[in-house]
Amino acid sequence: MNRTIGLFLKTALGLYLCFGFSFNLQINRATAQQLSGGHSTQPQLQQSPAKANYALAAKFSPERQRRMIFSTRVSPHWLQKGDRFWYQFETSQGKKWYLVDAAQATKRPLFDEKKVIAKVSEIVEEPFTAQHFPIDSVEFLENENAIRFQIKSKKDVLDQDSSNIKDSSKTRNKGNRDNTKDQKTHKKVYYFRYDIGQDQLTELKDYKRRKETLRWANISPDGKTIVFVKHYNLYWMDRENFEKALINDKDSTIVEHPITKDGELYYTYGRNASNIGTDNVEMEKDKDKRSRPYLLWSPDSKYFAMTREDDRKVSKLWVVHNIKEPRPTLETYAYSMPGDTALSIYHLLVFDVNTKTQREIDAHAYKDQTLGIQGKPYQSADRDKPYVPLIWSGDATHFYVTRQSRDMKKIDVLKVDAVAGSATSIIQERMNTSQEAQNVGVINGGKELIEWSERSGWAQFYLYDGQGNLKNQITPGGFHCNSIEKIDEANRVLYFTANAKETGENPYYMHLYRINFDGTGLQLLDKGNFDHDISMSDSKKYFVDNYSRVNTVPSAVLVNNQGKKVMELDSADLSQLFAAGYKFPEIVKVKAADGITDLYGVMYKPFDFDSTKKYPLVEYVYPGPQTEAVQTAFTRLSDRTDRLAQIGLIVLTVGNRGGSPLRSKWYHNYGYGNLRDYGLADKKAAAEQIADRFNYIDINKVGIYGHSGGGFMTAAAMFTYPDFFKVGVSSSGNHDNRIYNNWWSEKHHGITEKINAKGDTSFVFKIATNPEIASHLKGHLLLTTGDVDDNVHPANTIRVVNALIKANKRFDLVVLPGQRHAYGDMEEYFFWRLADYYSQWLIGDFTHAAQVDMVQANQDKALSDD
Repeated sequence: MNRTIGLFLKTALGLYLCFGFSFNLQINRATAQQLSGGHSTQPQLQQSPAKANYALAAKFSPERQRRMIFSTRVSPHWLQKGDRFWYQFETSQGKKWYLVDAAQATKRPLFDEKKVIAKVSEIVEEPFTAQHFPIDSVEFLENENAIRFQIKSKKDVLDQDSSNIKDSSKTRNKGNRDNTKDQKTHKKVYYFRYDIGQDQLTELKDYKRRKETLRWANISPDGKTIVFVKHYNLYWMDRENFEKALINDKDSTIVEHPITKDGELYYTYGRNASNIGTDNVEMEKDKDKRSRPYLLWSPDSKYFAMTREDDRKVSKLWVVHNIKEPRPTLETYAYSMPGDTALSIYHLLVFDVNTKTQREIDAHAYKDQTLGIQGKPYQSADRDKPYVPLIWSGDATHFYVTRQSRDMKKIDVLKVDAVAGSATSIIQERMNTSQEAQNVGVINGGKELIEWSERSGWAQFYLYDGQGNLKNQITPGGFHCNSIEKIDEANRVLYFTANAKETGENPYYMHLYRINFDGTGLQLLDKGNFDHDISMSDSKKYFVDNYSRVNTVPSAVLVNNQGKKVMELDSADLSQLFAAGYKFPEIVKVKAADGITDLYGVMYKPFDFDSTKKYPLVEYVYPGPQTEAVQTAFTRLSDRTDRLAQIGLIVLTVGNRGGSPLRSKWYHNYGYGNLRDYGLADKKAAAEQIADRFNYIDINKVGIYGHSGGGFMTAAAMFTYPDFFKVGVSSSGNHDNRIYNNWWSEKHHGITEKINAKGDTSFVFKIATNPEIASHLKGHLLLTTGDVDDNVHPANTIRVVNALIKANKRFDLVVLPGQRHAYGDMEEYFFWRLADYYSQWLIGDFTHAAQVDMVQANQDKALSDD
């Protein structure tokens, strides 16, 4: 017996010595596959290990895309006179500039390229070509028959004030010391005028570009009064002193006058009362600098109005700037959280410019209400103006304000009389859930109003008289009206964008429509099964229509207000992108977990896709409720979808019930009262249906990734369905909405208003959080956050970390120093950490993560430095 056992052990030892390496390799591969959630049905020795394709992902970095994707839309600069516009469009052949006359249906080069470029080359003494012509700051002059532009040369010239830094005669006597390093230089800028009709170019030798405005100036419509904030108070100066400031805003002879004297930190007359975005050192340093207040003027410049927010009792929050030099600094800001008893208190103020006096308008109706003054819409031709005054919507003495209750179930449109100092509620909206609000369309100074409302369950437009009496519903219902584009008062026509009306289309595709005020004559103006983005002329006669889907090349056309195409404009040049191997993603439609509701999404494959292989699936998620992270039009490739797929994944992004306001009010409100869990079942159902539909997807290897609300959803999905979602990357998630900002959580989750016997109002808030269920984690989870995120505070991530540690769970954490909610100059670093995580735990490739250096990121950095 003992001899038999000894022989067996000797044989086993020999086998181990002969085959031990292969045996261990087999075990390691199997272990890696099990860690990634896979279930092998075939012997591993017959398969080569999967490899993540980092080279393919590197080919489509943002830096490399910049060399492959050029203009993807026509962005018109509408002129003041006539229905004309100019635009710049770039392709792989370089930039082109065009002038379009819509009324004449003509498109021509803005200038004679050969003639102008040759002449500019002579003057600047540098050679240029049409493909490399650094024209900048194009602006139309006079009767819009001439343009002025500038060219920055490579020639260094001495700054005007640096010649006095050192006396050159004195420096000659000090050992021939070279003082050029003490002198400041800049690249010389050449200015030119080109007369379009005469086809004539002239160098403007004595021209000096003057400042047309300053960032701190809020200028009245007549240009005579300039208002600004300094040390938390309002000041004003006249035009003469402002002209001095345009030359030198530190000129000691500038005369400025105080308007208010009671401003203080957290109760300022500036726009940012909460002080978000500035650390305490900078705040103290900048408090006496001028800044621009957000205030709106009467059209005749006699009054201006503003809201002043009192944040003095609002609780404070902090982030630490750990990498600031020479020592870390603290950033303190007012930040209201759900259920807080002290929120911002809004005051509505009107100022008389002639008397320099103010009065507060009594607009109070609800505890912790918010107020927003409605501004006059910008005109299309305002785009190239150096400054466009902020004017209130209404007439010379009346303007409109939106008032919302804290729970957002009550919305009022107020008409304010600036002279009488009174506010009257003229339109009221009531609903048992939170509501959205838009500015009313003002007709003839307020004699009639157009209101956007979801009262019927669909966003529609309604016509009111000036006193707030409903005249008629304008749009017929059953689809989602988005926004007012233009109002033709003379012909009583409303131009508006809407979606979910055209049969057989993706309901998120936006279109332009026209309809008469009385509800007749509804007409689609931009036909085509695409997502449309329009820019309409101020005459309302023409519009530029940029259209595409995620699987088409973007194009642009000029269309008139009857929906007739006037001309083709341009199409994007994606030739180099396709040459690099790019392939369009696929549009998909699945059912929600209820088996009834249609969900729309996009599926991204590796560009080297092989249908005979099995691929892991990663869902890129965002729960809404203000938007769904599903692209409808072609855009530059995203790290989160297109590019991530290239390492060897199928990436799916799809909507969920409660995710978007662009459908019915029922769809949008689905998650009300359940802000953590409402979208999770739909994400799981979508992944299952896609895997059933396509046999190249491995349903046993499902990952999930999202940022912000998507980071919140990612962790929630990993904790709620721990056997389904195997790998998750959760970046900057608001994991504990009790410490996120109050308006978001209270609006989308809901808050209960309670009034006691004494009439005192309080608000009760309760919401489920991710830390509560973190102990359910079974898969691999990577958490990331910026350490100075003043939107979703890092404490959201730290609370999940705390819960995971207490539950004795392994996880990964990356903190990005100096980064806010977006990761700024660390985005590329984050992408490769994201790729590493799925490469390891879904694909089973540990080779890249084992390298200390990110080879691809370093190569891309070298490219950007060229």
